[in-house]
Amino acid sequence: MEAQVDRDEAIPKLLEEHGGMVFSLGRRMCHSTEEAEDLVQETFLQAYRSWSQFEGRSTVKTWLYTIAMRTCQRLQRKRVGQPSRMSSLESLLPMGEATMGVLDTEADSPLDMQMRMEGKQQIEEAIVELPVEFRVPLILKDILGFSIKEVAEITEIKVATVKTRVHRARLRLRQAMESILPRAEVPPAEYPMQVCMDLLRLKQDSIDRGDDANSKLDNLVCRRCNILFTTMDYTYDACQELLEGRMPSELRDRMLMHFQNETNHN
Repeated sequence: MEAQVDRDEAIPKLLEEHGGMVFSLGRRMCHSTEEAEDLVQETFLQAYRSWSQFEGRSTVKTWLYTIAMRTCQRLQRKRVGQPSRMSSLESLLPMGEATMGVLDTEADSPLDMQMRMEGKQQIEEAIVELPVEFRVPLILKDILGFSIKEVAEITEIKVATVKTRVHRARLRLRQAMESILPRAEVPPAEYPMQVCMDLLRLKQDSIDRGDDANSKLDNLVCRRCNILFTTMDYTYDACQELLEGRMPSELRDRMLMHFQNETNHN
């Protein structure tokens, strides 16, 4: 969409294309349908009023979600009791543990399906418990599907910092999901710690790019890392399933009516 497009055409179209994703952002950030609706309303009203300031230097998508993030941060200031600390990297990794939670990727029994549902619930709860500076890039990247570069533009944070925060947040969600899995004894790591960390970085980077690194890493990783990577894949897939994709129809109709009234008054 070009900056020259009239706002009365542009903003309703953006609402149709991105309203559901902004609503999903609000649900994951605030864990409240009411506050998610507030985020949608304030974001698109601000976009409507400031459309003339969009000069096309970034994509309209990045511009819109930058507004959404600033609005979200403003709404977050009203909330108390937000998590403020993130677990250390060492505590997020099961490197020295004798047992690990094992996900049976082949199982399809009702019990296994129930366990997967419980795992997804654990992930949702863990997202809410993430400190805001980790929750925001994780939601933008792994739920809404932005690239690391786009997340950096939207949040106005360096790319390297975004990657670090997304990677640590993923490990925290994986840890939360693993907590409900049956545990099994696993052999010690076959490589020095630094080699394992390098393999983990390669795995995280492959998730960032959206490609399948398992075939490349299968011949390199030990049993312990294989279990870790399998649960990371499941966690990432579960995050992608959390995108609602649509906003309440009543909210959509209310916003479109507001834009129509603005047009008539002008």
